[in-house]
Amino acid sequence: MISIVMPVKNTAHFLPECIHSILQQTETNWELIAVNDHSTDNSKDVLTSFAQNDKRIKVIDNKGNGIIDALQLGYVFSNGNFITRMDSDDIMSPNKLETQKNQLLQFGKNHIALGLVKYFSNAPLGDGYKKYETWLNKLTNKGLNFSEIYKECVIASPCWMVFREDFDKCGGFNSSIYPEDYDLTFRFYKNKLICIPSQEILHYWRDYPERTSRNDVHYADSSFINIKLIHFLTIDYNNTKKLIIWGAGKKGKKIAQQLIEKKIPFDWICDNPKKIGKHIYNQLMLDYKTVDEYKNYQSIITVANSDFQKDIKKFLGKMNLLQGGDFFFFC
Repeated sequence: MISIVMPVKNTAHFLPECIHSILQQTETNWELIAVNDHSTDNSKDVLTSFAQNDKRIKVIDNKGNGIIDALQLGYVFSNGNFITRMDSDDIMSPNKLETQKNQLLQFGKNHIALGLVKYFSNAPLGDGYKKYETWLNKLTNKGLNFSEIYKECVIASPCWMVFREDFDKCGGFNSSIYPEDYDLTFRFYKNKLICIPSQEILHYWRDYPERTSRNDVHYADSSFINIKLIHFLTIDYNNTKKLIIWGAGKKGKKIAQQLIEKKIPFDWICDNPKKIGKHIYNQLMLDYKTVDEYKNYQSIITVANSDFQKDIKKFLGKMNLLQGGDFFFFC
């Protein structure tokens, strides 16, 4: 059986379409644990109405507050061999659960079943969402999601499925770190789960002005920078190597501040002639060309321009340095 854990907060307007997409799944052996997170609209009534007509649907009131508490509580009530999450304002493709379950049965444990995603909205989608969708699907198409994990969340929060044992091995929903979906993705990565390539759209991701990820402080840019550095220092940082930060923009400065607070030594390089030779946070800014002088180092690259990133990747590749081991793109 598949357990679907779904936090619900003030999405009554979208819930019928969401739940109908679950009821219409070609895979029928599932349970939906819907956790009402103190909704002030009639979400609870909508959920209860569906639950009365289908015993596979369980409705629970969140005893805590927020998505993390809701996910943790929902998982306590789950019984499935396979675990997945759903957002209460989204839509599943009809074969989503069947496809992901079959992939896991084919490839076995220590794997993550994914799927391509497609954003939809009543209003025109911004370029940022389109670029993220394209980037994410390109990674998922080949199962290379973890290769760029420090750029952005590389697994769509409502489009994954894993064996229960693997989920528990990775700590499940037990972490209290936000953004919770990115944190879980890092824990999948840390525990070396393997992404199964997917070439099929399995999830439709709704965007609208009130969406939680647009408004909640837990999903601000600063939270993403924090979580990247936390997991980098735990998973990939090698303290026997010199650490270098590329770029002195907003993200580079934020990372530098945190490294200074943690008393982790680093060198700081950039290509801005106005900054080279100056001190920022008492740290001397060096010319990026000095990287040739280093023999044993890791680089955190915060340069956002995609063309510059390609140049840096090519430059470091000529030095036989590897992305994901010797250098990491943080944007």
